Amino acid sequence: MAEKIVVTAVGLISALGHGVAANMQAMRDNRSGLRHPLHLRTVHAAEFVMGEVVHSNEEMASILNLPADHSYSRTALLALLAMQELLVGADMELLRSEPLALINAGTVGGMCTVEDLYPDFIAPGTGDYIKYIDALDCSESTENIAGHFGLKPFMATISTACSSSANAALLGARMIKQGVVKRAICGGCDALSRFTLNGFNSLKNIDRRPCMPFDQDRLGLNLGEGAAYLMLEAESSAIARGANILAEFSGYCNSNDAYHPTAPSPHGDGAYNTMQQAMNMAGLKPSDIGYINAHGTATINNDIAEGAAIKRLFGDAMPYFSSTKPFTGHTLAAAGAIEAIFSITAMQQGIALPNLNFHAPMEELLLVPTTQLVENVSIKHVLSNSFGFGGNNVSLAFSAS
Repeated sequence: MAEKIVVTAVGLISALGHGVAANMQAMRDNRSGLRHPLHLRTVHAAEFVMGEVVHSNEEMASILNLPADHSYSRTALLALLAMQELLVGADMELLRSEPLALINAGTVGGMCTVEDLYPDFIAPGTGDYIKYIDALDCSESTENIAGHFGLKPFMATISTACSSSANAALLGARMIKQGVVKRAICGGCDALSRFTLNGFNSLKNIDRRPCMPFDQDRLGLNLGEGAAYLMLEAESSAIARGANILAEFSGYCNSNDAYHPTAPSPHGDGAYNTMQQAMNMAGLKPSDIGYINAHGTATINNDIAEGAAIKRLFGDAMPYFSSTKPFTGHTLAAAGAIEAIFSITAMQQGIALPNLNFHAPMEELLLVPTTQLVENVSIKHVLSNSFGFGGNNVSLAFSAS
């Protein structure tokens, strides 16, 4: 029988706050992190609400005790703060002495820095080209995490759009099962940028209101930023060193719709197959799932496709399900890891998280998410969905340890 993979540490930062406890308390209080941006320098600041982390770059650098002349992008700063929480109480010598993987995810890397430097770059004789080039690389934050914390891991950077950090967790688990590494730190990070905002706005799928996942009146997503990481390891290893096991990483699947560059299969075939196979790997049936953290972007096509898949798979055994993106915004590459941590913590605390801003079900499905925080529920297994552009689908299953 294959050895179980478990989660032994987590760390995150989002618009709801720095740390798991702050994020969960905000959701318990029905307090969204969406607001007009203060730090993103865009002419659209007054038009759109976003899930922007409250700290400025200078404030994050101060928390991390970085020198004033550091060259980290905002993306990397977010990643370092999330990793800082994960590593609290960690045996750093163990992490440095045994085979370790760092599987990080991103979509546009340090674009937030690049677009600020671009005017200097195109003016002859000015600009810091080395800083520009370093920030542009999507692996910049991966290398900076390892360097800042003195780690020398196997490193990989994954970019599969909005499923990126969910795929990072999947790869880390596979590497442990194959004996390549003893442990894997998996997750992702993304910062808001004008490039991202303007790109999604050109696709006409950003809502100027707080987003409304699975609602008939939904118009699109709200962008967000953040970072999150999970420590994965074999159960025997975790037990041997007396680690606190948060959950079993019991099942996972990634698949591809091969349908359209930006739209999901309209009947939700990819989402359905991915959830089904993740549950099959975990040895679960639909009635075993207590809560689904849905991808739920509040875009027209995604919610129909995912909703159809959920309804088709679960039928009368419908579990609690919600999208937490009205709290954080869509954090792109970080979303899979952030929402996996939300799912694990909800399972630990015996709660189902609310889907904010829901008023009326989609007329095609008449599907109603969980709209209020539900407490004192016994949840043994959860699913966390991440579906990205290019038909990249990932479902992660976690079970109580």
